[in-house]
Amino acid sequence: MAPLILVKTGSSNPVEPWRARPGAFEGFMTQLFSGFSAQTPSLTDLDARARDIFRRVVESYLETGEPVGSRTISRGGVQLSPASIRNTMQDLAQLGLLDAPHSSAGRIPTHAGLRMFVDGLLEVGDIGEEERRTIESRLFAHGRSFEDAMGEASAILSGLAGGAGIVVTPAREGGVKHVEFVALGADQALAIMVFDDGTVENRLMKRAAGVTPASLQEASNFLNARLRGRTLNEAKAEMAAELATARRELDATAARLVEDGLAAWSGGDDPDRALIVRGRANLLADASAREDLERVRRLFDDLEQKGQLIGLLDDVRTAEGVRIFIGAETRLFSLSGSSLIAAPYMTGRQKVLGAIGVIGPTRLNYARVIPLVDYTARVLGRMMDG
Repeated sequence: MAPLILVKTGSSNPVEPWRARPGAFEGFMTQLFSGFSAQTPSLTDLDARARDIFRRVVESYLETGEPVGSRTISRGGVQLSPASIRNTMQDLAQLGLLDAPHSSAGRIPTHAGLRMFVDGLLEVGDIGEEERRTIESRLFAHGRSFEDAMGEASAILSGLAGGAGIVVTPAREGGVKHVEFVALGADQALAIMVFDDGTVENRLMKRAAGVTPASLQEASNFLNARLRGRTLNEAKAEMAAELATARRELDATAARLVEDGLAAWSGGDDPDRALIVRGRANLLADASAREDLERVRRLFDDLEQKGQLIGLLDDVRTAEGVRIFIGAETRLFSLSGSSLIAAPYMTGRQKVLGAIGVIGPTRLNYARVIPLVDYTARVLGRMMDG
C-alpha cells in the first residue's frame, strides 16, 4: 500500500485525481494494518466497465450513506441493463470491494473498496477562499495562545468537515534558550519562553499586586540562569529544592513569579500529552438506525483510547502530507468502522510538531475533508512560527 500525498490545484484549474506514491509505506502498513490479504485487488484488475460501476457505487454511497442498487446506477447514465450492472456488482463483491448489508439491499463499499477508491479514483480539489479566510481568521484571532489555537483548529475542522476534529499537542523536546516576563496592564503578565528549536510559547498569568518591573526582571534572570540549554523536565526536577534556597536571595514577588511561571509552563512539557477532541455531537447527526448508533457508541469508546489515538497520530508525523486510515485497516477502528484523515503540522523549518485531523464514519466526504485538514494543518504550523 502506498502513502497518500495530496495533489492540489489552483482554484481556477480542474481537480486532479488523488495520487499515491508507491514504495515508501510498506513498513508502516505491515506493522499497523491488519485484516487485508495479499489478494486484495488493484485498479488494474478491473476492466473499464467494472471500474466505472465501482466508482459510481462508492460516490453514491459517500453522498447518501445508503446501499446502492443497480437501478440507481442505471438511472445515473450507465448504458447497461440493471441485470448487467448487477452481474458486475456481484463480480466486485467477489473481489472483496463491495458488500451487501442485507440480502435485499443494494451494495456498499468494503473498507478495502474504499481504500482502492481513495488511492486511485478520488478527485480532490482545493478549498474555497471563504473557507481559507475562516480558518485563518479564527486561528489568528487577536491574543489567542497556541493552546487556544489547537482547540480552535479542532473545532474548525469539526464544523467545516463534519465528524469530530482532533489535535494532538506537541511533545516538547528542545532546551530552553530564553525566558522573559512582560507586564500587561495592572493585573496580568505574559510569560515568554523561547526554545532552542526556535519555538516560542506564551502563557498569560495573573500579576499579583505589588509586582514591579524590577521583580519581573529578577524572575527572568533567575530562570534564564538555570533553564538555559536544559529541557523543562531536566530543570523542574531540581528547581523545587533550589527555590527554597533561592527565596533568601529573591524578592518575595519575584519568587512567586518563578513558581507561577513554572506551573504555567508545566502543561506543555507533560509527557501525558493532551488529545483535543471537538464535535462529538456531529457523529450522531446521521445515526438514525440502531446499527448506526451502535457504531457511534463504539467510536466514542475509540475516542477514549487516548494513548492509542496519540500513537496513531504520531505515526502521521512522519508523513509528507495527508494520511487516511479506513476502518479495519487499523486495530483501533476495527469495531467502530471509522475513518481518520490526518496531517502533520510543522514549523516553517519543516520541524514536525504534532498532527491534526478529522475522525468520523467511513463515508466521510473525503474529497472535501482532505484539503480542509491539509490547509488547517499548514495554517496551524504558520501560527507556531509566530
